[in-house]
Amino acid sequence: MTDSAQHGYTDAKAEYLRRLKRIEGQVRGIARMVDEDVYCIDVLTQVSAVTKALQAVSIGLVEDHLGHCVVDAARRSPEEGEAKVKEAADAIARLVRS
Repeated sequence: MTDSAQHGYTDAKAEYLRRLKRIEGQVRGIARMVDEDVYCIDVLTQVSAVTKALQAVSIGLVEDHLGHCVVDAARRSPEEGEAKVKEAADAIARLVRS
């Protein structure tokens, strides 16, 4: 986690929560589709939509983190800035691998 009281996404928190709740509903819909033996391709289409929605949330969080957390750390000290850049790079690498 982080030591900061305010996160980069704080200003957009309501929007992130709205999007995540929509994604949650989509995932429940996919589970219902599987339970009802819906055609595989139709299920996969919905899985693709959820994946894209999660990717959009991820990109927004990365942008917010870079624009707030990393910038603030770099202003405090070069060492803190470097640590936050490494942290962000590691997070981006995990996203790319997934």
